[in-house]
Amino acid sequence: MLFDSPDSFEDWITATGFAELGDRQGCACCSSLPALLTEITDRTHPLLEAGHWADRGRAPGPRVDGLWVNAKVFTMDDDLRVVDALAVSGGRIVAAGTREELEAQFGDDLTLIDAEGRAILPGFIEPHMHFLPIATIGRLENVGPYRFPKTEDALSHLGTLASKLEEGQWLMGRQFDPALQEGPETLTRWMLDEVSSTHPILIYNASLHFAYCNSKALEIAGIDESTPDDPASPYGRDEKGLPNGVLKGGRAIGSVVKHNAEQRSYDLAGAALEVCARANAKGITTFCDQATGMVQGTKEVEIYRAMAQSGRMTARLRYSLSYALESQWDDLGIQFGDGDEWVRAVGWKIVSDGSNQGYTGLQRTPYLFREDQGLAYVEPDRLNEMVLERTRRGWPLVIHANGDLAIDRVLDAFEATQSAGLTLCAPCRIEHCSILHDDQIHRIKALGLSPSFLIGHVYYWGHAMRDQVFGEAKAALLDRTGACEAEGIRWTLHSDEPVTEMGTLRCVENAVTRSLWKEPGNQLAPQEAVGVMAALRAMTIDAAWQCHSDHEIGSLEAGKCGDFVVLSQDPRSVPLDQISEIRVLETYVDGRKVYSADQDLPEEP
Repeated sequence: MLFDSPDSFEDWITATGFAELGDRQGCACCSSLPALLTEITDRTHPLLEAGHWADRGRAPGPRVDGLWVNAKVFTMDDDLRVVDALAVSGGRIVAAGTREELEAQFGDDLTLIDAEGRAILPGFIEPHMHFLPIATIGRLENVGPYRFPKTEDALSHLGTLASKLEEGQWLMGRQFDPALQEGPETLTRWMLDEVSSTHPILIYNASLHFAYCNSKALEIAGIDESTPDDPASPYGRDEKGLPNGVLKGGRAIGSVVKHNAEQRSYDLAGAALEVCARANAKGITTFCDQATGMVQGTKEVEIYRAMAQSGRMTARLRYSLSYALESQWDDLGIQFGDGDEWVRAVGWKIVSDGSNQGYTGLQRTPYLFREDQGLAYVEPDRLNEMVLERTRRGWPLVIHANGDLAIDRVLDAFEATQSAGLTLCAPCRIEHCSILHDDQIHRIKALGLSPSFLIGHVYYWGHAMRDQVFGEAKAALLDRTGACEAEGIRWTLHSDEPVTEMGTLRCVENAVTRSLWKEPGNQLAPQEAVGVMAALRAMTIDAAWQCHSDHEIGSLEAGKCGDFVVLSQDPRSVPLDQISEIRVLETYVDGRKVYSADQDLPEEP
């Protein structure tokens, strides 16, 4: 799908039902904003050619055929062996074992590499992120909470940037999150006018469902008190009806951002390769895009293939197709498993509800201090129909469900499919799976399902979940890794970037400590904490299994891809609250070094 104009994009939003979700916040899964930004920036056609990617990014180095010794090699095999030597050749793992055994077998053929006691693990796997949306906004200025905990500091930084702009140049930013940044609950035109009254400014909310602009941007867009509102995507207004600079949803945002001519020359290919490089710096060698089609339509699959064919790709890509383009995917004829070791279709993504911190996760009971119970993005009958039909077509299901009632309905749909005589395409996943009761855990186990937890919900929003969203008792049901582990359910952790930043070691630390960012020393439901090896398993072999790729990645076993990471310390040997501080020294993909700590780190999200 190629959008030839903002109007054609809006027609697509209406046809797919995404206009109805215009003012939801807290989750990138159902956001339509990156599509509009991309439509007016980087036309699809060049992205379909491998040559378009060839002069971008950093070319991977030659394969390293080596025998790493004096190491702590975490094989993450069935026995979770930790050995002291690893043999890699021809882009494949050859063997993992003792130095004595491997030197005797390969000593004459492989270069001996002293790991100096460092830890070597399988390349980390990020099982849920949003690849092209991240690339689409990745080069905009980051004014989010991880960089600026206080809104006033973010605005001050923007003011410094504005003072250096040329006349007429736009200032655009991303990641503003009033739920996490100390300050006002929103940005208004008047706040941004203090940054600059002469340069147009537009800042994206971290959810991508909102943006904020100044008076100059509204003036350029021709938006004033007489401009009509689209009910599904309105302009924020003050008590007098004047636009206040808050843009709610894709159409409102698009009506402003389309006037920024600089976006038309945005290098999406270069930005996409930067996402790979930044993942490599975190030790990530594979990630899974969860909602393919939401930026460039069905052409995204061809874009992925061109990127892989260019030889510039430094991370493997797995992807789940967005249900919003159901008929287009069916017309295209794409099937589960299409692709190769670099790029492969591994799931069918459905979004059943919203986000808990945005009060749109669908709940059994009302939110704390509120009367509403959230929203169903897909009604039960339709959800049952989709799960049945996609299972019949051979697709593993990947279903977003945050609220406990949403999880109930997802489980009902899987049970209905089994009752119809169909076998689920295992593993099927429940994404975020945020509020989880004991009875649901038992049903998940019986169905053979696998949850993937956005563990940053605990770390970044745990205090808000406890005090503002749910109350203490229900907040204790958030991201129940410990309970799933005790039941023998395979689970994973994810970042959902751009919701939280990619970072495997940060996710591991969050899972083993359950600590709160806003309350150092405090934990949320510490009984749900897991051990270090369980958390590492969740982001290596179990993530590979969830992504239908454990036959080729996820553990350091003979015959698998030569994807691994070298860490400065053994994650088991450092204080639990310092796991995220372990340095990634080197990252290898296909036996090639794609990251070294000696090189400059890619910019944080």
